[in-house]
Amino acid sequence: MAWIYLVAAGVFEIVWAYTMKQSEGFSKLWPSVITIVTMIASFALLSLAMRTLPLGTAYTIWTGIGAIGAFIVGITVLGEAVTMMRIAAALLIVSGLTMMKLSAVS
Repeated sequence: MAWIYLVAAGVFEIVWAYTMKQSEGFSKLWPSVITIVTMIASFALLSLAMRTLPLGTAYTIWTGIGAIGAFIVGITVLGEAVTMMRIAAALLIVSGLTMMKLSAVS
């Protein structure tokens, strides 16, 4: 169950990162509200996952899901640049996440 909480927390992290961008420095009400609500949900789910998962594993996976998810949203929704260097960096993050998951005890 901890891994489900962790993945859900990562998805909420992607949402809050995107809506924070849309809030334009918290100057727009609804993107700001969505950012705060999804931040709280993300942290709450992360804390549930950390009941059984090691800190280093949970936090690394959580931030990695958010980083890769924000990278994908940036490219697909916001039209950010797709370069070989950015793709290589993302692949390194994914390989690190995979190694972290495979090394996890719980």
